[in-house]
Amino acid sequence: MWNTDSLWFEVAIVSTITAIGSMLLGHFEEQTPKWRKVLKLMFFIFVTTLISGTAGRAWAFVFLGSVMLVVVYIHAIWLPRNGINGWTAEPREKYYHLRGWKKKAE
Repeated sequence: MWNTDSLWFEVAIVSTITAIGSMLLGHFEEQTPKWRKVLKLMFFIFVTTLISGTAGRAWAFVFLGSVMLVVVYIHAIWLPRNGINGWTAEPREKYYHLRGWKKKAE
């Protein structure tokens, strides 16, 4: 069944990835509501611990690695193909349009 004694490690890994991602790529989420960011963190903690508790830690890390590969694909390939810098989210107008956001008041 569930080995809940070690799930803290998965929670720590997901939280660390989220913290580092927010520091490096937070400008891509500047208009995302805070409740969605919290929900996203809770979702990834839940799914990762569910996979780890049922299928094993290795599969939980396969899941996290797969998600990270999708993020790399989006930032390295998909965004540049759409004319947006995958590191800086520039030009901002184009990125905001892609996300369906309104231009920030200056």
